This record gives sequence, structure tokens and C-alpha cells, in this order.
Amino acid sequence: MLANSAPVHSAQQAMHQGLREVVLRHLGADYRRTPGESGRRAFAAVVERLARAPFVLDAGCGNGVSTFELARRTPALTVIGIDKSATRLAAGLRQVECGTAPTNALLLRCDLVDFWQLAAQARLCCAAQLILYPNPWPKARHVMRRWHAHPVLPAILALGGTIELRTNWHVYAEEFAAALRLCGVDVELAGFFADAPLTPFERKYAASGHALWRCCAVADRSSARAAALRAQRHDARGVARYPLLRGG
Repeated sequence: MLANSAPVHSAQQAMHQGLREVVLRHLGADYRRTPGESGRRAFAAVVERLARAPFVLDAGCGNGVSTFELARRTPALTVIGIDKSATRLAAGLRQVECGTAPTNALLLRCDLVDFWQLAAQARLCCAAQLILYPNPWPKARHVMRRWHAHPVLPAILALGGTIELRTNWHVYAEEFAAALRLCGVDVELAGFFADAPLTPFERKYAASGHALWRCCAVADRSSARAAALRAQRHDARGVARYPLLRGG
């Protein structure tokens, strides 16, 4: 990748005004979506291994570069990289097939929403979840496609572990941090310099001079339960009684 990446452009320059209401609605209701059949098959292929011990999830792993690096850094843990694109996964899967990938690394083609739903239902436990440079969905009307405003958020929390988001859009980072704080999860948000880039996109953004942002938090099963209780405290007018989020 050449170091000529354009920064995220959006008419939305601050946190979405509807974020508070969106997050509270998701926390207060069951997500009734049925996982797809292909997602169920993919999950069934790995659930036995993942159920043995807490694992590291590389969510939206692309070609697997970050998954393999995380596996090298944490040799005692299983690291699974998940992406829905067969094209993006192809290069990494070739390394797995050739035996040049770390033996504790898995790559799985699966819809992330399917995986998070099924993993939460199976009560799997993450040691860490990394969400590295997700699609920012910069149009304000697409806010619910961002992971922190997606109905799958309670399932992400239920898997627990360290949650780390990296992004080159400050609005996404601020929203992500605010949404987790609304769930009762402590979050550290800061800019950082990628001296050892984990992904090709991180390398490209850093070389292009982008400001990079990182959110770090620790969740556990009680986080999801506490979040649901907080949602129940939301009054009938849709105004939270605890000002944890500011409008944007």
C-alpha cells in the first residue's frame, strides 16, 4: 500500500446526536436476528477449540497479517481472525495451508455479527477482542452500522476480555468510548503512534500522516448484565437519567 491514503471525510464532525438513544435501545432489547446458515457452519467448525480456554479475537482481520502477529505475541493463546471476505482471507489461508502461519492462529470466513451472536449464546470467553480499523461508515445516517451503535454490542460485551479499537477517525473513537462508558465499562481513549503497525492499513495510515486513535477497555459478563439494567433506568421520554454521553 502506498502512503497516500486520504483521511476520513464526513459531514459528521462530532458524536452523533442520536447515539445515546441508539445504544440504550440496543441494551434494553434482545437482538432477535437469526444467524445465517453459513455463519452457523463456520462457527460449528471452531467452537470446540474456542471453548477450551479464553481466546483472542481479531475482528475483521482482512488478510490475516494482524492475526498472525497477535499469535506470535501471545503463543499461549488461540488467536482467531474473522473476516467475511474470501478474497481478503485468501493470502492468509495460503500461509495456514503451507504451514508458515503460527500454529495457534486460526482464520475463519464468517460474518462477524453471526460469530458474536453465536459465541455469546455459547458463553465463550475472550481474553482480548481487537477491532482494528473497522469500516467507519462516515455518513451520519449509517451510525447503526458502526459496531458501538450496532444491535450486536451486548454480545460483544458478553464475550468479555480486553477490548481494543483502533481507528483513524476521531469521531468513531469518541463514539466507541462513549458507548462503552454508557454500558458501565471504563475506557481509555488516546491518540498513539504506530511504531510497530499491526495491519497493512495501520502502516498505510501512519505513513500517510493520519492521526491514529486507540480505545482500550476491559469487559466481562457482568458488563452486559449491568448494561441491560442501566437501559431499564431510561425514562419513558427517552432521556437518560445519567449524563454519560454528550450529543454531537
